Amino acid sequence: MEALRQRLVDFAAARRWEPFHTPKNLAAALSVEAGELLEIFQWLTPEQAAAVMSDPERAHRVRDEVADVLAYLLQFCTAVGVDPLEALAAKIERNEHRFPVSVDTADAPEDTADVPEEAADAPEEAAFVNSDVDDQPL
Repeated sequence: MEALRQRLVDFAAARRWEPFHTPKNLAAALSVEAGELLEIFQWLTPEQAAAVMSDPERAHRVRDEVADVLAYLLQFCTAVGVDPLEALAAKIERNEHRFPVSVDTADAPEDTADVPEEAADAPEEAAFVNSDVDDQPL
């Protein structure tokens, strides 16, 4: 990960792009690239989405957009001084405490086992609506 991050730093430096790599610009670029990844799946059924990597053209697009998202995320982390692996580990640990596995969860159907209790009874689209973003699981 560090070697890739450094290659991105060197790539941008060789092109004198550092003045443009502000946290705001990198966050915006990251959002755009995540949107391009989403666009691939926009009108697919769940079954088509699950099989997306079996279509060589779509698989190529998915890999390219994943690379773009990761590249901008790493550049953003460099700009703001965040270790992405450390941040993820800390977030997982917080979520393990906030959303402990209960006996009820262990026996839940597979499709709801990882859904926070407050979202399990809500309509699917409401499960992700929350004004307090930090309360969302990974």
